[in-house]
Amino acid sequence: MRRWNGWGDETTVVELPAHGADFLLARVGAGWTLPDASLDSALALVPPSRLAAHGLYSIEAHDRLLHARGQSLPDWLALREGKPGVYPDAVAYPQSQEQIRQLLALAQTRDLCLIPYGGGTSVAGHINPTISSRPVLTVSLARMNRMLELDEQSLIATFGPGASGPQVESQLRARGYTLGHFPQSWELSTLGGWVASRSSGQQSLRYGRIEQLFAGGTLETFAGPLQIPTFPASAAGPDLRELVLGCEGRFGIISSVKVRVSALADDERFYGVFLPDWPRALQAIRQLVQARVPLSMLRLSNAVETQTQLALAGYPKQIAWLEKYLALRGAGEGKCLLTFGVTGNRRQNALSLAQARQQLKRFGGVFTGTLLGKKWAQNRFRFPYLRENLWRAGYVVDTLETATDWSNVDNLLNKIEDSLRDCLAAQGERVHVFTHLSHVYGEGSSIYTSYVFRPAADYPATLERWKALKHAASQTIVENHGTISHQHGVGKDHAPYLPMEKGALAMDALKTLSRHFDPAGRLNPGTLLQE
Repeated sequence: MRRWNGWGDETTVVELPAHGADFLLARVGAGWTLPDASLDSALALVPPSRLAAHGLYSIEAHDRLLHARGQSLPDWLALREGKPGVYPDAVAYPQSQEQIRQLLALAQTRDLCLIPYGGGTSVAGHINPTISSRPVLTVSLARMNRMLELDEQSLIATFGPGASGPQVESQLRARGYTLGHFPQSWELSTLGGWVASRSSGQQSLRYGRIEQLFAGGTLETFAGPLQIPTFPASAAGPDLRELVLGCEGRFGIISSVKVRVSALADDERFYGVFLPDWPRALQAIRQLVQARVPLSMLRLSNAVETQTQLALAGYPKQIAWLEKYLALRGAGEGKCLLTFGVTGNRRQNALSLAQARQQLKRFGGVFTGTLLGKKWAQNRFRFPYLRENLWRAGYVVDTLETATDWSNVDNLLNKIEDSLRDCLAAQGERVHVFTHLSHVYGEGSSIYTSYVFRPAADYPATLERWKALKHAASQTIVENHGTISHQHGVGKDHAPYLPMEKGALAMDALKTLSRHFDPAGRLNPGTLLQE
């Protein structure tokens, strides 16, 4: 059963090893826990709905509580305390495009706000209701989860927008295909949500980001359905797919998604390589991607993340032997772990692997075979579960991400880490910060930073600590040529920083589009664009 106040299935547990607890004690200090509210106590706080019962939606307290928050750190704290604050007045579960159109019509006649809801995995406040004089209706697309069509000649599949990652892959794999889109939230996030927030999957190097995979579909608007046809390419004016990609529910509700799929690969393997230090590691990964070596995944952890990963992996004796071996091979203190994948047929993969080995050896790379790669593949969707057990151990963990050009990667990464590491010093608190590059391009890379800190004496004070950390890092990003979001979207949390990235003219254009599709401002107010 899915947790009501945390991530994923409540039967899945990612234990924090004793060695890992000692590691955090030395770097952050002794953790302590805040009391968790019970489901019953949280349900007791849900206020009466402002809407009367209706066949198109539910006004039950349980439905409204479960759709009040996403998975950001503020959402986590609010749910743990059992006080989400603002709730939708009702939750609808449409099963067809026609029912979505009925809900849009209902919103107009009854003066409602609508919030599209996919898997509830937003970490930027996309799906959170705000205080409004209008009743709020959350539209869960979870029941629109089937593959509707598969064009095997054109390799285009049509899905309902509520299909989760496992539902997308299971339906495609039964026919011998894959979408190849694997964000860390894959277990719960949905295809419609990926499109609406411009998601990136862990193997985007092979399959592309969602904007390369999104071929067309339907956006339901107050003026009627906007149909986006599928073309391999078109020079017929601006690409209208861009009105749907990243719209975050401001222009309409996605009711069908057409995606470009691939035949399942014959062979796939992941490898671990240790580089002696960060400067050589950074140069190695940049040259790999710019040489267009056909890899399916590249992920580079900096020295602190590498050290943290080894500490939290458990198996201290085996890790100690690995450390000795690596030191003998020239990858001692300051080493960085590079994980990469090859996907295709065996001949293709052998050639790709040979190219990668040749390139990496020039930078002192120490290959460790597929063992660490297999561990990464086994645990690739389990990191969100670690928040649960770190919380129980008395620590708070959060992440943030950006992207920038290669010439700025090192500069921006160091400034982000410094802004987080120093942010709580005036309170006498330490913050453990570490980073990896997980999506690489010819011109630059994503930067994905995690940080661990201790909760304060209560929930409100802990939230204030997070706000200080988030603002410090976000301001650093937009002031130093980074995008406010590489893969998590804008939502409400990043909206204050968007004007600095886009500029006044671009913001006016986005607001004009919003007014065109939603003149009364009923669709997901406060998300993407501040009111």
